[in-house]
Amino acid sequence: MTVFSELRMRPAAATASGWNASTTARLVISGAAIFMLLVGANLATPLYPLLQANLGLSSLDVTAAFASYVLALVGTLLLAGHWSDHIGRRAALLLAVLTGLAGNWIFAEAQTLAALCAGRAFQGMAVALATGASAAALRELLPSRPEWASRFTLLASSGGVAAGPVIGGLLSLLPGATTAPYAVHSLLLAGFLVPLYLIRARPAIMVPAASRPLHALAPRRPSVSRQARGAFWLASGVGFLSFAVFGFSLSLAPGYFAQVLGTDSRPLIGVLAGLPLGASALSQLVTVRGRQIVPAGLAVLGVSVMLLGTAGAWHSPLLLVGAAITAGLGQGLAFRTVFNEVAARVEPARHAQIISTVYVITYLGSAVPVLGLGWASAVLGMAAAVQGFVLLCGTAALGLAVATVVHSARQQAAA
Repeated sequence: MTVFSELRMRPAAATASGWNASTTARLVISGAAIFMLLVGANLATPLYPLLQANLGLSSLDVTAAFASYVLALVGTLLLAGHWSDHIGRRAALLLAVLTGLAGNWIFAEAQTLAALCAGRAFQGMAVALATGASAAALRELLPSRPEWASRFTLLASSGGVAAGPVIGGLLSLLPGATTAPYAVHSLLLAGFLVPLYLIRARPAIMVPAASRPLHALAPRRPSVSRQARGAFWLASGVGFLSFAVFGFSLSLAPGYFAQVLGTDSRPLIGVLAGLPLGASALSQLVTVRGRQIVPAGLAVLGVSVMLLGTAGAWHSPLLLVGAAITAGLGQGLAFRTVFNEVAARVEPARHAQIISTVYVITYLGSAVPVLGLGWASAVLGMAAAVQGFVLLCGTAALGLAVATVVHSARQQAAA
């Protein structure tokens, strides 16, 4: 089956041609593709202060550029989150890589806010096309180990978001600080086109009717089966809240951290911005079980977020680093647990669509609150806006932790 027959949704007869990759190789390709796309989408984090100075952007402009990425991602998840079920995982990942390359080029060459937003939007579409495809592919490749499929999904996602700012900061030391990171990344990302084209793809799990193939790609109204509904909303709530914190880390936090530490080192700023996501990614490698994992993780997240504000007020680098790490660890453990729960309850034929819907709500958390934060920064100043933001997010995390404890107690009493 060729890529072109997949995109046309016309299954070709099985042939012996192509690379008959092992399960391990397919796991690596599926995880590495979304990892690399998310690295590219977050290379800009340590570059925002420099772009602000070069292009004369305000804090609100920076949040608008960041939000354009998230809104494009969310819109594409809603419109095309189910496409990989019909065109195949390989074809969806290949489209994602090509879209990501376009986004890199537009953003690297941007000289206006509109061009920055356009580049970010293409990067958002790329991540969206790969999100459901990668998660579903990993689950299909590990049918007897769904928990590890979820862990690999979150490890690749959180790891890519965490590595992006670090790599962007380091590559910005090369000549052409705002373009070199995208040139290097584009070369690496383009390398994925070769295995994706050569690999012998597996058939799509839902082949559309031959008479109306494009009808299968039409947008669908999000829906969740009754048995997965509670887990779905809990996962979405935890995701929205935690990504509000991550959205701050990846947009306005670089400028805030620079003020707190009195530094303009882009590599250092990139490392600090990526710490919560890095800790979240590493938490996927830790096995912790128990009924109170979710409320405990949320409580740690809530306290740690408040400490981020305290670190800023005290100008304490040590507290800033410690709070960023513990915030990521708490989020990672809580989100993995609820994510795995909803993934386990969703029927395989709708896995890509439902997981994409979880990410729709989750990614809105990194857009809507951050836009509000950008507006507040313009009105009140960054320091005051950040203090209010971390207090609100911390309180919400602690409130959600209490709500999950109460819900669990009621379920035990009813059993």
